[in-house]
Amino acid sequence: MGLIIVFSLIAKDDLKNIFEYIKRDSVVYARKEITAIRFVTNRLKANQYLGKKFENFNNEFVRELVFKNYRIIYEIIDQRIVILTIHHHARLISNNPAITDDDL
Repeated sequence: MGLIIVFSLIAKDDLKNIFEYIKRDSVVYARKEITAIRFVTNRLKANQYLGKKFENFNNEFVRELVFKNYRIIYEIIDQRIVILTIHHHARLISNNPAITDDDL
């Protein structure tokens, strides 16, 4: 059995918010963006270490994959890749609910 991708509640909410924001201008482009993000995250199945180590955690298994303007932060747990958050680079990482003060 291969690796599976799981989106945390925060990551699901991030996808919803990304879609809603882009949808204000174009539903078509909003769908394309979400599809592209999901495609990139699925690439982690073939190489779970595709992203670099996330500097805010002292843990080799918490990593980030940069895609367009997003930082896709994920954790490798056994045979799962848990997408913790999809963070837009223009926002402060310290304001992201997936990253607590204890992590910084």
